[in-house]
Amino acid sequence: MPRLTPKLLLCALFCATLPELTAGSLPEPAALQKAVDTAHATFKNEPGGANASYIPCLAKVPSKLFGVVIVTVDGKVYQAGDVDYAFAIESVSKPFTAALVMNESGPQAILKQIGVEPTGMPFNSVMAVELEPARSVNPFVNAGAMASVSLVKAKNPQEKWAKILAHYSKFAGEPLAMSDEVYQSEASCNQHNRAIAELLFSYHRLYADPLETCDIYTRQCSVLVTAKQLAVMGATLANGGVNPITQERCLDAASVPKLLAVMMMAGFYDESGAWAWKSGLPAKTGVGGGIVSIVPGKMAIVGFSPPLDAAGNSVRGASAIHQIVAELNLNLFNPR
Repeated sequence: MPRLTPKLLLCALFCATLPELTAGSLPEPAALQKAVDTAHATFKNEPGGANASYIPCLAKVPSKLFGVVIVTVDGKVYQAGDVDYAFAIESVSKPFTAALVMNESGPQAILKQIGVEPTGMPFNSVMAVELEPARSVNPFVNAGAMASVSLVKAKNPQEKWAKILAHYSKFAGEPLAMSDEVYQSEASCNQHNRAIAELLFSYHRLYADPLETCDIYTRQCSVLVTAKQLAVMGATLANGGVNPITQERCLDAASVPKLLAVMMMAGFYDESGAWAWKSGLPAKTGVGGGIVSIVPGKMAIVGFSPPLDAAGNSVRGASAIHQIVAELNLNLFNPR
């Protein structure tokens, strides 16, 4: 049995209370569209933040881009703004690779071979690897995300990459593709991640060749996705692992609450507490400007805009989601 730290106990309590918290019907379609339209209009000119500059390709993305999407568990789409612009998924990919590991090896593989604790440190922290007993810590920091990649079962790196991309496409309900331009840009400056992979391997917390693993991880971050596609991926988690458009099962229903619990605890890195305080929803953010948040049993909300705050989270995307959550009373911890 794993040691029940306060953080792990909170994850367990979140999983246990999920059915009660998500009881109730969806808001009316008009209310959903109004919430999306209002959030987009309110924040489309919000100043602040800057594109990720440490990845050259991301620095060139137009900073005015801004899209807001809700996809409900019955497959309805409510949208405003630049929802069809394909951007780099970056770290929003991480829950979906973890989901693939859960499908192949069960959720216990994440708990035992990676970890589920937040670090309270930057997403690419080497110090966290050195200080935390689990080393990889959780599947949403770079170390744990590469550990997830290393656990995907395949005969060779090509098969592993094809399996990951097909899994993402199944969640999105349509084929996704990697941007070679983004991949080359990231590969030219991923020395830090290569070092983390080697360090994890030295601690026996990476389960495949370090350089091959880092390369596949770089590829997964370079997949292009639109805000609408990302919202379908999130709605699949909200729908208990079944894609609401295609009706294909993408993740075992018993694994969904566990994945959402880690998203609540670590989806916003060292700002996860502040995010949960304000929104009360599991979510995942990425430096490509996308944020996906999950209302279990109801919907996913996506905000996309490239300018990021100091922690790497989309300024407009976060603001839009917070407003929608407040307007529709979607915070899981609010009384119904």
